[in-house]
Amino acid sequence: MTEFDYKSALAKVPELPGVYRYFDDEGTVIYVGKAKNLKNRVSSYFAKSNQHDRKTKRLVSQIRNLEFTIAHTEFDALLLENTLIKQFQPKFNILLRDDKMYPFICITNEAFPKIITIRRVDKKLGTFFGPFANQKAMYAILEMFNQLYSFRTCNLNLNEKNIQDRKFKVCLEYHIGNCKGPCEGLQTENDYIKEIDQAKNILKGNMSLPKQYFEERMLEAASKLAFEEAQEFKEKLTYLVNFQSKSTVVNPNIKDVDVFSIVSDENAFYFNFMKVLNGFITQTQSLEVKKKLDETDEDVLTMMVWEMREKYESEAKEVITNIPLSVDLKGVENTIPQIGDKKKLLDMSLKNVLYFKKEKADRQASEESAGDTKMRILLTLKNDLQLKAIPRHIECFDNSNIQGTNPVSAMVCFKNGLPSKKDYRHFTPKTVEGPNDFATMHEVVTRRYTRLLEEEADLPDLIIIDGGKGQLSASADALKNLGLYGKIPIIGIAKRLEEIYFPEDSIPLYIDKKSESLKLIQRLRDEAHRFGITKHRDKRSKNFIISQLESIDGIGKHTAEKLLKHFGTVSNIYKATTEELETLLGKAKALKLKEQLKVINDQ
Repeated sequence: MTEFDYKSALAKVPELPGVYRYFDDEGTVIYVGKAKNLKNRVSSYFAKSNQHDRKTKRLVSQIRNLEFTIAHTEFDALLLENTLIKQFQPKFNILLRDDKMYPFICITNEAFPKIITIRRVDKKLGTFFGPFANQKAMYAILEMFNQLYSFRTCNLNLNEKNIQDRKFKVCLEYHIGNCKGPCEGLQTENDYIKEIDQAKNILKGNMSLPKQYFEERMLEAASKLAFEEAQEFKEKLTYLVNFQSKSTVVNPNIKDVDVFSIVSDENAFYFNFMKVLNGFITQTQSLEVKKKLDETDEDVLTMMVWEMREKYESEAKEVITNIPLSVDLKGVENTIPQIGDKKKLLDMSLKNVLYFKKEKADRQASEESAGDTKMRILLTLKNDLQLKAIPRHIECFDNSNIQGTNPVSAMVCFKNGLPSKKDYRHFTPKTVEGPNDFATMHEVVTRRYTRLLEEEADLPDLIIIDGGKGQLSASADALKNLGLYGKIPIIGIAKRLEEIYFPEDSIPLYIDKKSESLKLIQRLRDEAHRFGITKHRDKRSKNFIISQLESIDGIGKHTAEKLLKHFGTVSNIYKATTEELETLLGKAKALKLKEQLKVINDQ
């Protein structure tokens, strides 16, 4: 396989905005990217390659050729990148595609147009509105049209000649009042088109013109003393107003705006899009996109904004986002509101995307748990404790001491319902003197999570404290000092009645004694106790052995610790040869120790 001479290729790359394409040994485009400075961006793939993640290293290993296209601006580069990704669908690019074919509402191009739902867009068929990710909302609009207007549902060819030749007869829809009989010429095409225009305005989010239309018809009928007709228009106007009041009204002063929010984890990006027209939300969609390389949230959000605005044919001049876009979109203002109604809109979008992300994780966990007992138990624990996320990573703390001597604290870690013994930790209190469980718990929790924060390591999904309200309160205070309180759920378990306590809540939770989730909590508590007691006994035994060795003439505490560290046990020290002792202590002290050990052994 021919190696890629990237140095020669880089020499030709300019320091200008544009789009670059990587090819594999078969000449297939495997990645398309944009850059403000092509040379800097392309160079970054080949310089300091040891700092790349696994996926990027895999991409670089497959590059055999490079092409680039210069663009006038970064915005032009964005458009070209978007086009090329759609054209080549490179395997290392994320594709902002939704596998679902969402339905559209179509107003057909024909005499006396029909309003239909369809999933495939064919502009020759008619004018399309959508797509509708929320089908419930789409059917609510169609139902409103049925209440307000009398659109035909038949497939007859209602051209002028066919109607004049009286080729058709009215059907049941006419007799029950759902159609005004255009097939027999009982409704003119001009009157029919006026109603179609009202429907188009509603679909565009403009309710004011349909409301004005019904008001005028109502007043016109009333002036002619046609009170039944006036009442009919009044009822339709009331129906339209009621429908609008049920829509998510934002603020009449906020005209047309698109709202986007993005969150991500190690595996995927999650988006929410809301389209606001004339003061109320007309479209909303959430979707997930799997990560491919080390894409930034800003770059992916920018691609997503362009893609969704194109998909929903948005002409809004303002885009609200939770993070800034990586490229300025021509003619579009990007804002990140901090207060006011626009901030409420953004908060609503963020709430939707976080719920969508949680729902995805729960669904995946539920699918995994179908044949996985451990995952089922974790889901039960999540529900019993009303946690926001599945507690895949749990840490439990316990204090061990006997009458204040040789105090030690233990932390055990369970991942995916199983002990992760490499993550177990012991703590010897450094700032606490005497038997003080509350202060000790505060210290060890502080030390544990200060260390994780400094190392930027993963934090647990749940912390369990072996103890009642006092130990739990001390631990919660430690988390508050670290800025982690409220970010990591923490509970305490009291031994007597197996009560579960939450911070700042005096009423405990009693989980069913037979519950699998309580048994998991108990297992964590018992494991922390066992791990702590084992260390406590080892520590107490070590102190006793050191005390024994110190009783030998000429052996101080330092020498005793040195001997124990080297030989492990007193028995091994007894068995050691004079030469082994000499190596550690020197000849004089070794001979003296050997003699005294022989005397003790002979007694």
